[in-house]
Amino acid sequence: MNKRIAIPILALILLLIDFYAFEAIRVLLAPLSASIQSTATYGYRGLSVITIICLFAYHFIDPQVLGKRARTIIMVFIFTIYVAKTFLILSLVLDDIRRLLFWIWAESTGSPYAAERSFWMIFIGGILALFTLAAISWGILIGAHDYAVRKSTVYLANLPKAFDGFKVLQISDVHSGTFWNKNAVAKGIELIKEQKADTIFFTGDLVNNVADEMEDYKELFGQLEAKYGVYSIFGNHDYGDYVYWPNKEAKEANLRKLANIQKEMGWDLLINEHRILEKGGEKIAVIGIENWGAKARFPKYGDLSKAHKGTEEIPVKLLLSHDPSHWLEQVIPEYPDIDITFSGHTHGMQFGIDTKRFKWSPVKYVYQQWADLYKQGEQYLYVNRGFGYLGFPGRVGIRPEITVITLKSGRA
Repeated sequence: MNKRIAIPILALILLLIDFYAFEAIRVLLAPLSASIQSTATYGYRGLSVITIICLFAYHFIDPQVLGKRARTIIMVFIFTIYVAKTFLILSLVLDDIRRLLFWIWAESTGSPYAAERSFWMIFIGGILALFTLAAISWGILIGAHDYAVRKSTVYLANLPKAFDGFKVLQISDVHSGTFWNKNAVAKGIELIKEQKADTIFFTGDLVNNVADEMEDYKELFGQLEAKYGVYSIFGNHDYGDYVYWPNKEAKEANLRKLANIQKEMGWDLLINEHRILEKGGEKIAVIGIENWGAKARFPKYGDLSKAHKGTEEIPVKLLLSHDPSHWLEQVIPEYPDIDITFSGHTHGMQFGIDTKRFKWSPVKYVYQQWADLYKQGEQYLYVNRGFGYLGFPGRVGIRPEITVITLKSGRA
């Protein structure tokens, strides 16, 4: 549908939602004075008008004129307002169901029918709406850059003694196109540098769609270095599959530019290939493949057979593969000699509960392995929760992650 038709229709739908949600506001204001009711009513209506203006601005003002930050603020503002109103509407719907049942009962028995709304049912919806506003605000202002350093020790029976204690640092899913606070990101970079890792792995999705998103951040991420190198791979968003390109050549040029940016940052981009790390005369292999997703809508650009070839005699192999579904689908059944797979992709959905004793996110119903360390037989998978964020520019309950894994010889 043409945008000039679709957006006015959407605006009308939002106004109808606002009109219905105001019924909840009216109930909640009833116990208060007339002056407070009047002020709150005008405030609510003004907020509705501002929201519709923002909707039109987002879709009809040239993005270059409006600016990325303003567009992000508008998107988050609209999203937050209507997620909160969802709870008001839910409370109204439940109350309408209650009133309907009472009406049916009154009609069938000849009893008097009281049509008043339940203040306490609406009150609970209001509390949930306020909690949602607070959680989203916290997730943007604090949670988006509340970096967590998560440390694990992995024991490998075949690890050469020279690599005992070797420290691998992993970050994933930067999504630089969504960043809104460069100073906060810089603090995350400093935290990475403080870990003094032997090697650094980046497991894909450097940008949302286009290479230009990294222009303001390549100097910052270029500060990352390690004695045994910084290695990276492409994730599904790096290919530009989710935006319009005038032709195939433009899309390919964008991917080449993104590869060159990583080279400028000093990162070694692995495109279905491997590198041999040598220490004290002993070796381990770092294998990196392009995106390979077992879910139908994600591309299978990766070629593990090509990347793996030449590493057969290396005792320990570390694989960088963006999508964790690759582990069960191909790595486990076909490559038993790959010791650890490093993935990202899920972001932990940027929402959930993540404690030492309990871990939950809606993304678990899509990805069996969605965060932390997993083991099957003698093979491991680590799924990083992501350094950045996509869509919603924040995180609630699932902190952005810097992973540090120490390799040890022997068995746990």
